[in-house]
Amino acid sequence: MSQEQNVPDGSSYDIIIIGTGAGGGTLAHALAPSGLRILLVERGEFLPRERENWDAEAVFDQRRYLARETWYDKDDQPFSPYTHYWVGGNTKVYGAALLRMREHDFGEVQHFGGVSPAWPISYADLEPYYTAAERIYRVHGTRGADPHDPPASEAYRWRAVEHEPRIRELFDGIASLGYRPFPVPLGLRLPSDDDKHAAYRLSAFDGYPDLTEVKADAHVCAVRPALACPNVSILTGTVVLRLVTDTTGDCVREVIAQRGSATLRLRAHIVVLSCGAINSAALLLRSGNATHPRGLANSSGMVGRNYMTHQNGLFIAVTQDRNPSKFQKTFGMTDFYRSADDSPLPLGTIQLMGKPDRGTLEWLRGDRLPGMSIEQLQEHTIDFFLTAEDLPDPENRIELRADGGIRVRYTPNNTEAYDRLHAKLVGILGEVERRAGRRPPEILSSRLGVSGVSHQNGTLRLGVDPRTSVLDVNCKAHDVDNLYVVDGSFFPSSSAVNPSLTIMANALRVADHLLDRMRVSVPASAQEHRVALQGVRA
Repeated sequence: MSQEQNVPDGSSYDIIIIGTGAGGGTLAHALAPSGLRILLVERGEFLPRERENWDAEAVFDQRRYLARETWYDKDDQPFSPYTHYWVGGNTKVYGAALLRMREHDFGEVQHFGGVSPAWPISYADLEPYYTAAERIYRVHGTRGADPHDPPASEAYRWRAVEHEPRIRELFDGIASLGYRPFPVPLGLRLPSDDDKHAAYRLSAFDGYPDLTEVKADAHVCAVRPALACPNVSILTGTVVLRLVTDTTGDCVREVIAQRGSATLRLRAHIVVLSCGAINSAALLLRSGNATHPRGLANSSGMVGRNYMTHQNGLFIAVTQDRNPSKFQKTFGMTDFYRSADDSPLPLGTIQLMGKPDRGTLEWLRGDRLPGMSIEQLQEHTIDFFLTAEDLPDPENRIELRADGGIRVRYTPNNTEAYDRLHAKLVGILGEVERRAGRRPPEILSSRLGVSGVSHQNGTLRLGVDPRTSVLDVNCKAHDVDNLYVVDGSFFPSSSAVNPSLTIMANALRVADHLLDRMRVSVPASAQEHRVALQGVRA
C-alpha cells in the first residue's frame, strides 16, 4: 500500500482527489492502473477494525464513528450531522443497497410538489458504468424482479441474499396481494459466493462499520486496490481548507490543506472534489477570490443551491408474532415508484432496513405500547425505510455562516408523495397480517430531519448552460478548466432510490473522460470497469 505521510510543501501530482467515498474512491480505482501520479486527500483516517464496530452502544449511543461536527439549520439552530469521515467515506457505515436510477428518472417527471428536471445525460449513457460498478461492488440481486428495473446489459453476477423465514413469510404475503416485492440489490463480499466456504450469516449492518469487511464499501472495494499501485498515494487526517486559482481564475493552482499543525500547498494538473454534496459546496464557497467573488466556480450563483436529500423515514411495524431475523434487509417494493391505483404521480420506494438500535426504538415509541418492555419490542419489529423524491429548489441550499460554519437551509417539498407511500405500507401490512389471522401491526414512524444527510446531493448541479448549472456534462466546472466533482453534488434531480450506485457509476464515466483528456490508456485486463465496457460502445 502506497501512503505518503510526509508530503513536502509544494508537491505536484497529475491528479488530486479530495475525498475517498463512493465517488472519489471509485474514481481512484478506475484511474490507478493508468500510471498517472495520483494523491488521495482524506480528512478521516482508516476506520479501525475493532469489537466496537458491532457494539450498538458504541456505534449509536456513544457515536464512536460519527463526525464530531456542528452544522446549523435554516433557523441557525445547531445540529450534529449524520455523516462520517473515514477512508471510504459514508460507505463505511452505509446499508450497501445499490439500486440503479430508473430510465425515466433521467427525463422530466411531474410530481405532487412540482417538476423533477431532465438530466443532460441519459440512462443509456450511464448503463455500462452501472454494470461496471455492480461488478466492482459485488452487487447481489435478481435482474428483472424489480417491476421498475431499468434495462441492463448483463445479469447480476451474484445471486440475491436469501430471506430468513419470517421475512420470506412477509414477502410471500405481500406478493399474494398482487404486489411485486423484489430482492434488494446489496453490495456484499460474501465468502460463500464461490461455494467453497461456509455460508456467512449477516447481522449488524446498516449504520455499523464491518470488521469482517464483507460489506462492499469504497475503502475495501476501491481505495485499497488503488493503493496497491505504486503511483497512488494517500494523505489521511488532512482537511482541505481552500482551492487557490491562478491569476486568471481559470485553473486551480494549489490545494491548501491542514494536516495536524502543518499547512500543505499541493499542486496537480487535475483537481477532483468528492467531499460529499454539502462539504464540496462549502469548500467552493470558501475558495472565493477576486475573479470568483461569490465562491469558486460560482458565476451562475448555483453553488450550494438545489440541495436534496430525499424524503426518508423510518417505518417500524410492531407485529403480533416475533421476528427473530438477524438480517432482514432482503427485499424492497417499487410498485408505487411511478404511480398508484389512486395516484397518477410517483410515490417512491419501500425497503426493509437493518434492525434499529435500542435508543431509536425508545424514541419512536415514546409513551406508546406501555405493556411491552424494550426487549420485547425489539423481538416484534419488522423495520422499513421509506424514500420519496424531493425536488430541486434554489432556496434549499448550503451556505457559510459568518464564522465559516456550515448552514443547511432546507425545507421539505413534495411531501404528499411520502405521506401516500406511508399510507400504502400501512394498508399492505395490515392486510397481510389480517389474512394470516393476526391483528394489524402497531406502526412507529418518523421522517428523518435535517441531520439525516446520508443521501445528500444536488448542490453543484450538472447542466449544459453555465448560467443555470455549475458543472458540464463531464462533471467539470464550467468556470474552472481543471476542476471536477464526482460526489452526489452533480445530481440535477434526486430520484427515489439510494444515490450510491449512481455516484459510483458516474465516477467511472468521469474516469473515462479524464483518461481521454490526459491521453493515457489503461489495459483492459487491469481494470474491471474497462472490461465491462468492452463491446458496449461498438
